[in-house]
Amino acid sequence: QTRSLLGVFEEDAAAISNYINQLFQAMHRIYDAQNELSAATHLTSKLLKEYEKQRFPLGGDDEVMTSTLQQFAKVIDESCHAVLSTQLADAMMFPITQFKERDLKEILTLKEVFQIASNDHDAAITRYSRLSKRRENEKIKAEVTEDVYTSRKKQHQTMMHYFCALNTLQYKKKISLLEPLLGYMQAQISFFKMGSENLTEQLEEFLTNIGTSVQNVRREMDCEVENMQQTIEDLEVASDPLYLPDPDPTKFPVHRNLTRKAGYLNARNKTGLVSSSWERQFYFTQGGNLMSQARGDVAGGLVMDIDNCSVMAVDCEDRRYCFQITSFDGKKSSILQAESKKDYEEWICTINNISKQIYLSENPEEIAARVNQSALEAVTPSPSFQQRHESMRPAVQPRPPAARTSSTGSLGSDSAALSALSLDSLVAPDTPIQFDIISPVSEDLPGQAKSSGQSGRRTNPFGESGGSKSETEDSILHQLFIVRFLGSMEVKSDESPDVVYETMRQILAARAIHNVFRMTESHLLVTCDCLKLIDPQTQVTRLRFPLPSVVLYATHQENKRLFGFVLRTSGGRAESRQTSICYIFESNNEGEKICDSVGLAKQIAFHAELDRKASEKQKEIERVKEKQQKELNKQKQIEKDLEEQSRLIAASSRSNQSSGEGQFVVLSSSQSEDSDLGEDGKKKRESE
Repeated sequence: QTRSLLGVFEEDAAAISNYINQLFQAMHRIYDAQNELSAATHLTSKLLKEYEKQRFPLGGDDEVMTSTLQQFAKVIDESCHAVLSTQLADAMMFPITQFKERDLKEILTLKEVFQIASNDHDAAITRYSRLSKRRENEKIKAEVTEDVYTSRKKQHQTMMHYFCALNTLQYKKKISLLEPLLGYMQAQISFFKMGSENLTEQLEEFLTNIGTSVQNVRREMDCEVENMQQTIEDLEVASDPLYLPDPDPTKFPVHRNLTRKAGYLNARNKTGLVSSSWERQFYFTQGGNLMSQARGDVAGGLVMDIDNCSVMAVDCEDRRYCFQITSFDGKKSSILQAESKKDYEEWICTINNISKQIYLSENPEEIAARVNQSALEAVTPSPSFQQRHESMRPAVQPRPPAARTSSTGSLGSDSAALSALSLDSLVAPDTPIQFDIISPVSEDLPGQAKSSGQSGRRTNPFGESGGSKSETEDSILHQLFIVRFLGSMEVKSDESPDVVYETMRQILAARAIHNVFRMTESHLLVTCDCLKLIDPQTQVTRLRFPLPSVVLYATHQENKRLFGFVLRTSGGRAESRQTSICYIFESNNEGEKICDSVGLAKQIAFHAELDRKASEKQKEIERVKEKQQKELNKQKQIEKDLEEQSRLIAASSRSNQSSGEGQFVVLSSSQSEDSDLGEDGKKKRESE
């Protein structure tokens, strides 16, 4: 409102300057050329008549001024004689020249000084905002604080004097218009000594009234200037503590129940992959929206709809008092920096009060109870909610794709049994919660160490190896999502989506109780082989989850940006039992899309496994057939050899019998037995 009002005053000053310049030129023509006195007088009268057509933003009593100037225009137009140069210079040109050269230039000078003071104040605030909270230097901090105090005080003083000059300009405008005209008329009267036909009593009375009005306006202006000077002194004394960028919290307590807030904030704008810039703008809340207005803008623009949004403190680029606002759908977020701790807490509380989200409270126990209650209501939906969404696609796939059809077919019948499970049977109350991403590693077993020849090496139980990159490149599915890790904890069961809901409730409650607002942002890569958490800066894999080990995944029923999955792993070297760990994340978009992507990856992996098994089975059948064919060919070859040998023996016996008596063939015992047994005996013996 102040900037808009200032713009109106400046526009009015520009209009006054424009009009005074035109009037000055008209009167100067009277002074320069007496020969053109009639034309100049006519032009002056014309300009006075056009006063009513001028549109001053702060018109005030323009009707009185219009009627008065109309009367002056009439009298001036009737005068047809020139005024002597000296009388014109003293009575007419001097007041308007003084107003133009002194008063209007003073406005322009104060405007430039106010602009310079504002720029110095912005530079000091920018320097103060860059103070590091990790490496605090009391000397530098004192210098920067003193610079902010000086620049802010200078800006405030300059602004008040500038406003005072703008207010005074309204009175000086009337004086600068009336005094030259009054001097002009007096010069006409004194020079020409016109008779009663020209100088009537009515005209003299009119001029007397105008002179009295000018004196009254001057007295009002002096009184107003005195009041404004007193107000400036009072404001300087009262505003002295406010010049400090971070005022004393005991004198200026934090208001945590605000529903409207306005002030200057530094907004981070990304200029590249890793670089960013900060821009200081005026922010304010209006009707559930966060608005911003840059310097020079007439009105504010929409930044974000803060209904049902989330706000939290963040650690950004080593700057203090930073917080992040994320829209409900996660598609838009802004990182802002407050000037002081008081503004920082009030902005977070105000946005929380508007968006009805709970992230900051003076009483951790109260906030924990409210978070637990809201999470419990979100985990246990009402029957109407369940009936409304029975026909929609389930957001949870608790089984591998092989059992997808049967599990979804019995979803309605199993929901009542799942809701009846005790929460204590899902997640133990005293189970520790991990808020940071730590790559789970385990030492190699002795047998593995010997076989690999790398004793003492630590391996990732999630199966990450040096060849994981090539495996990821061979995958036909690559989907990347931006997620923030909320926490993980061990669960007792992985059969029901209630496990994920209960884990979400406990992690959110623990974050609220312990005031843990910082979250690690990562890129979640979904492939047909695994789920990977990748560092967005270094592109290094933080965690790798084998897809077959992901046995359950679900999204929050109310806040669709929350999702989680349960990973089934082995217990390690000390114990052989399997453990289930539930990981909870927050995404920029809907968690259902991520769950759909994981379900698609599991389906693709399942069908690929079926194809692989079918291919192996087909290869095994082909190998058996090939082996049988080889055995059959070998048997046929043996039979062929036996037949050939039998023919040779028969032919040899017939030739020996026909050759003469006493000649015979002596056979070996084996050949004799073969001949006695015949063909069947030969085959049997050969097979044995």
